[in-house]
Amino acid sequence: MTTQLDALKSHSLVVADTGDLDAIERYRPQDATTNPSLLLKAFDLPGYQTLIDNTLSEIPATDGDRQARVEHAVDRLAVAMGAEISKLVPGRVSTEVAARLSFDTPASIAKAHELIELYDKHGVGRDRVLIKLASTWEGIRAAEQLEKEDINCNLTLLFSDAQAQACFDAGVFLVSPFVGRVTDWYKKETGRDYMPEEDPGVQFVRGVCERVSRGGYDTVVMGASFRTIGQVLALAGCPRLTISPVLLEELDGMQGEVERQVTLDTSSGSRSTPLTEAEFRWGHNGDAMANDKLAEGIRRFDEDQRTLEARIAERLG
Repeated sequence: MTTQLDALKSHSLVVADTGDLDAIERYRPQDATTNPSLLLKAFDLPGYQTLIDNTLSEIPATDGDRQARVEHAVDRLAVAMGAEISKLVPGRVSTEVAARLSFDTPASIAKAHELIELYDKHGVGRDRVLIKLASTWEGIRAAEQLEKEDINCNLTLLFSDAQAQACFDAGVFLVSPFVGRVTDWYKKETGRDYMPEEDPGVQFVRGVCERVSRGGYDTVVMGASFRTIGQVLALAGCPRLTISPVLLEELDGMQGEVERQVTLDTSSGSRSTPLTEAEFRWGHNGDAMANDKLAEGIRRFDEDQRTLEARIAERLG
């Protein structure tokens, strides 16, 4: 019989939410996503040690700003890892702009240009890369400009309808609405456990898909941050799903069919007037969960980024 992972692939493009090369090779996803937390985990994987040593050995010693040298080393390493991942997936690799730039549009654009240039030096074209930005107003504005330069973006840490709509208005290539972190917030608030059909995270992502269909937008929706295979299967049919190796292994070990739960038809949509900055901020502010989880997500990515920088600084000597 067909595994549930293979059955799921008939409804959604499966993306590996990991930097683990062995896992990517094993489960054959279309794309792969990374972030500072995943890069930090990959930093300890045996398969990356030679790559890390070789990449860091090429970082020139300077008498200038040590922090700038370390940040450059992080970018070089993230791209080197992404280039290795690109050899194993037929699609794209998402590489994240540092969370500390989440509220700085010009700096985010400049960092994206640096990452694309580094990928080019590795022989990986921009058509194989997604620049990952937090779904702040400033991040969305950076993505809008980058999309005009044919640099496609993945807008992450997306928790509110306002964030989703602003991304669609900006012509962003892909958005990553989170499932598990949304549900985590509601479980903490209510003390309840949720079945997949009533799961707040699942319902949120389905709502984002409905918004895409209703407006006839070209933006790709990719469900992210899953806690259970029940959540994953409840979103079968969402254009893309980025899934951790643990859940990929569960799906690959189970047999059976998977029914489509999400259907998109963007052929006859009617678009609304683009949100102004004031409307975006007011709409996002009205969602307590989205406010909490966006702020927390940026802080957590920044903490992992700083930890990664400290580890790299130690190896740089």
